[in-house]
Amino acid sequence: MSLLAKLQSKTQEEADVKKNKEAARKDQTIQPPTQPAPKKKPDKKPVIKPDPNKELKSLTFKYILKERKDDDVEDIVHDLDDIISTIIIENELKPKQDDLEKLKKELANDLTGYGPINPLLLDEDVSEVMVNGPDQVYAERNGQLELTDITFRDNDHVLAVLEKIVAPLGRRIDESSPMVDARLQDGSRVNAIVPPLALGGPTITIRKFAKDPFTIEDLIRFGTLTEEMADFIQACVEAKLNIFVSGGTGSGKTTTLNVLSSFISNKDRIITIEDAAELQLGQEHVVSLETRPPNIEGKGSISIRDLVRNSLRMRPDRIVIGEVRGGEALDMLQAMNTGHDGSLATGHSNSPRDMIARLETMVLMAGMELPVKAIREQIAGALDVIIQQSRLKDGTRRITSITEVQGLEGDIIVLQDIFAFEQSGIDEEGKIIGKLVPTGVRPKFYERMEYEGIHLPASIFIERESH
Repeated sequence: MSLLAKLQSKTQEEADVKKNKEAARKDQTIQPPTQPAPKKKPDKKPVIKPDPNKELKSLTFKYILKERKDDDVEDIVHDLDDIISTIIIENELKPKQDDLEKLKKELANDLTGYGPINPLLLDEDVSEVMVNGPDQVYAERNGQLELTDITFRDNDHVLAVLEKIVAPLGRRIDESSPMVDARLQDGSRVNAIVPPLALGGPTITIRKFAKDPFTIEDLIRFGTLTEEMADFIQACVEAKLNIFVSGGTGSGKTTTLNVLSSFISNKDRIITIEDAAELQLGQEHVVSLETRPPNIEGKGSISIRDLVRNSLRMRPDRIVIGEVRGGEALDMLQAMNTGHDGSLATGHSNSPRDMIARLETMVLMAGMELPVKAIREQIAGALDVIIQQSRLKDGTRRITSITEVQGLEGDIIVLQDIFAFEQSGIDEEGKIIGKLVPTGVRPKFYERMEYEGIHLPASIFIERESH
């Protein structure tokens, strides 16, 4: 702000204060005195620190684009000290030594990685990164969101990082195509939305995935489930039951699906179908399919439903669908009902009962005028187990129920919890104390497991008395 603008602002503020005082005096002469209203605590707003190197950064990038645009990135990074020194001398700048070191790191991240958020992507403790425009970056650690001190120069800087993410995938993002789903080289999921749809500036959400896929032992260690439950779901996969993992956004459905998929026999031919390929299966015979968005003319899109129907012609032993959210639900249920046992899928819902209702709605989205009873017969005949996963208030991700789909009685699909999460309290750190416990009901498919040669002790389903 210029000196003139500051003086004008100060004069205006003084005039407003004087005007408010006069208005208050008038009110006091007319109205009787009242009790002062309790003071409200001001809302805490994120403090955005000014970037002391903004000018130097801008000059450095202009220099690189003008003088070194054809050079190899590694050579530019190697010469950063000389480049910055040249710019400081030419422009008579006097940056602090600490600021210089920080600037070099930021420039190296911009040139070799994904800009200012590169350190967050390399940090193994960070599970999610959210960029809300150039001045606000959040990170999720241990299930809790925290505001970082990371900022971008401006909207164009955020867009440059976005372009670096989507360009290698053949995707584009601009005003004519302002939304995109993509993935990083390590499999992390990226969603981006830019102006004019995002009013606060380009917005990026990155769901990170571990370099090494989580195993069932990891989920037990995290407290997502117990050892008994782990043995049970492994037996369900090996017995070729059709399993649906349901839960809210960020509840860990894809991680659980990946763990479930790891129990599939190495002899099976597995077809995976996803919007953005995220599953990391270690089996030998895996065919991964990925949807394709429409081109600039709005043509050429390939949906999940198209891939599900095509997969049936690919002689699959197992079909694994990353997420069911539309008309592909009908094709998935038909596949499960026509010999493709052992299929796995995920979907968004708050409970197993809600998942059944959502599946009914999604089947209708396929455009088939089917009676409700016929849809419910398809669902009851196809699904065997629904695993409900939730993200609790303390940020932890837990399996909160494992439910059997027992069949159709009249017009109602009968569901029976085999295991359910019981909360016993909250510890001093605010963490929820509880675990998944058996309900005492033995599932109807227990005999089917025995027939497949999979033996589980009957005691696993017996509710133990807590001491």
